[in-house]
Amino acid sequence: MVAPWQALVNVLAKKEIGLIVFRFQSSPSESIAFSYSPVVEAVLSLHVLTAPKHHPLQHAWVRSARGLRPALRREIGAFSFAYNPFIPEFLMPSPAAGFSSFEDELLELEGLDETTLALGFLRTMWDHRGERDETLLEQQRVRQHVRKRATALGADPKVADLIFESPRRMARRFVKLLRDYWDAAFEDEWEALEPRLAETVAQAGQRIAQDGVHAYLTGLSPQLLIDPSRNEIRRDLPHEHTVEIDPGNQLVLVPSAFVWPHVRLNCDLPWPPTIVYPAPFSLDVGRAKLPSDEVLHVLRALGDDTRLRALKLIAAGERSGQELAPLIGISQAGLSKHLRLLARAGLVEARRDGYYVLYGLQTERISKLSEALMAFLGERSERVA
Repeated sequence: MVAPWQALVNVLAKKEIGLIVFRFQSSPSESIAFSYSPVVEAVLSLHVLTAPKHHPLQHAWVRSARGLRPALRREIGAFSFAYNPFIPEFLMPSPAAGFSSFEDELLELEGLDETTLALGFLRTMWDHRGERDETLLEQQRVRQHVRKRATALGADPKVADLIFESPRRMARRFVKLLRDYWDAAFEDEWEALEPRLAETVAQAGQRIAQDGVHAYLTGLSPQLLIDPSRNEIRRDLPHEHTVEIDPGNQLVLVPSAFVWPHVRLNCDLPWPPTIVYPAPFSLDVGRAKLPSDEVLHVLRALGDDTRLRALKLIAAGERSGQELAPLIGISQAGLSKHLRLLARAGLVEARRDGYYVLYGLQTERISKLSEALMAFLGERSERVA
């Protein structure tokens, strides 16, 4: 009879589990590169349009794309297997290529050979583990699986058939889709995004120089497990693969405004090992920054009924603590604590007049508070818009 613990081990062993592991063989800071890609970003934004309910942070983009002409929207849907949930690995930017333009990246895509194109598109629906096995393109069971998968995704199975029938024709049609989409909607979006992605890369370099690679990697995504003791990045996926990272095989980190809530990885040759991760600014859209400490200090001073009543009486004219205490209904000692908080926040100013200490309203401070608060609210509104 099998012991209960052994039965559990057997069950777990049968499950489709695995890990993608990026393992640094030498200095991590010399083994990573940063890039961003207009084509990758455009393709990821197409995924957002085909699966909008999974991308709440990008709903503003989904709404703005409602004006796309119907024919273009149909073509986006027909190719949805090419970016839902994965994207072709041949799109991943190379660390040696620099920061290419949209048109340069499309020309590079068009120049790929037919087998590379076919296996790259196939990879989005059939995990061939990066093995360049051309016989997959001749197997009926693979083709049937691809048709079924494309249909389930709401894509056009006839377009998916081109993987097997004419990958070159498929690539041309895909490139035309990207160009049409770029002209209709994404060029202006990229013009706004590129400086922010460039800033993200610059800030990443500063953080790595200050805190080290592992500290920076830890903040990329909760889906990535960073293990400094083993010099590893791990991702729990039904795909077992360990990739050795070194200066000759650099890990490319690609910030994206459209990838959240996912991360996209490539671990298969001949393409560079890559992690596409959410750019920090894309997450800030849903997270209001706190106002400055000074504004918070003033708001906390105002957040009390006793202090507000004291402030209202002082606004009518200077008052001493002896006058205010009976009007508010509090002891003079108790009132003194509240007045000190108001004075520390700069809302009232104390001056001595003989025996008495008189408190007057700092109207300029109140007006500046209003400006600071409105500036914070306006900044928040701009980010949401």
